[in-house]
Amino acid sequence: MNKNVSELNEMEYHVMKENGTEPPFQNEYDQHTEVGIYVDKLSGQALFSSTDKYDAGCGWPSFTRTIDESVSEHFDDSFGMRRIEVRSDTSDSHLGHVFNDGPVEAGGMRYCINSAALNFIPKEDLKGTEYEKYLTLFE
Repeated sequence: MNKNVSELNEMEYHVMKENGTEPPFQNEYDQHTEVGIYVDKLSGQALFSSTDKYDAGCGWPSFTRTIDESVSEHFDDSFGMRRIEVRSDTSDSHLGHVFNDGPVEAGGMRYCINSAALNFIPKEDLKGTEYEKYLTLFE
């Protein structure tokens, strides 16, 4: 399931290694509602849970928090904007950005993430894998 950099398609490479952004509303996980976890497409590192996913209306999958503080955050002033970039800790791949306009009752953060950087693992497929420990997220 994990990929090597050489196996990434054009959009995946653009997002993950060139700090790009996929088109809004035209990506795999924006409206995805299945229960499970989202992992780094390159390293397989667990990043986000469906329990923290919500529809922010922005066109990209949005989450209120990460799993296990699994990302690093960096100041990004590209394109004349002031944002905080989110990168995967293990593959150092660009994932998206985090904003402080998320649901207040869930901590106020919105992790706006590119689907091209993610793989999804359904809850029922977690048992017996390295991800089994994340089943507790759904209790």
